[in-house]
Amino acid sequence: MNDMAIEAEGLGLRYGRKGAWALRDCSFRLPAGRVCALVGPNGAGKSSLLTLLAGLGRPTEGTVHTSASRESLAYVAQDKPLYPQLTIGETLRMGHELNPGHWDSAKATRIVEAGGLREDARVRTLSGGQRTRVALALALAKRPSLLLLDEPMADLDPLARQQLMGILMGDAAENGTSVVMSSHILTELEGACDHLLLVDGGRIRLSGPIEDVITAHTLLTGPATAADELAAHTVVESRTTGRQLITLVRPGGPVDTGTWHAAHPTLEELLLAHLRAPDAPALVLQPSGAEAVRG
Repeated sequence: MNDMAIEAEGLGLRYGRKGAWALRDCSFRLPAGRVCALVGPNGAGKSSLLTLLAGLGRPTEGTVHTSASRESLAYVAQDKPLYPQLTIGETLRMGHELNPGHWDSAKATRIVEAGGLREDARVRTLSGGQRTRVALALALAKRPSLLLLDEPMADLDPLARQQLMGILMGDAAENGTSVVMSSHILTELEGACDHLLLVDGGRIRLSGPIEDVITAHTLLTGPATAADELAAHTVVESRTTGRQLITLVRPGGPVDTGTWHAAHPTLEELLLAHLRAPDAPALVLQPSGAEAVRG
């Protein structure tokens, strides 16, 4: 695996023999120990991709390999499936019994108690945010080498979100855990993640270390009359406001700073520009920063 947590090549998933493709021709690599932001609009294929990474489905085409064994992989699905009739304590004991030799009881208890939850409370009485806390306690107590999270913070209030994100990032740093986390909260991801996967229309639009992906792009602001000067660059998106042109490019050569004001985009600016321009060429970077695929 060459220190890769995940390697996907030509990965595709189709529902039914004549159904629509949820994923198509997805190729990327995630180095071990990275925290990856998986982003994209609703219906983009994020959950389908996580399901395949978790080994809960078989791809229609292509291959995917992870460095994690079944025992060292943890997956928290969007609906946080738990047994409603069990108490929290019984749920944690079941986690212990299913993961002998891997289980960190102290960590599970600490995460649950930090939310003010009692172990005799039944799962069916919990709010959505409380169920999330229990599901994350189960996942982290397993001490996984690969942790897959599908919208883990969506039903948490801001304080609980900040607290649990701190626990996740602390655990990843302490244990070298590889994490793939989908979310719609871009500001939450920007401070926590160091790798990016942008999925749109079932395809990988952007992939690579966040810093490398951002520095591969330049946000140009200049006169609309100078639009012809952009021909040397790969244009992702252009917008005109009055007589001014704002455009996101991947430079194909020097930028005339006498005409254009150039700056690197923020992560949010970068992602929104690519989502507003679904036909823009894709960019997949190797972890070293070398470009692997550019459609």
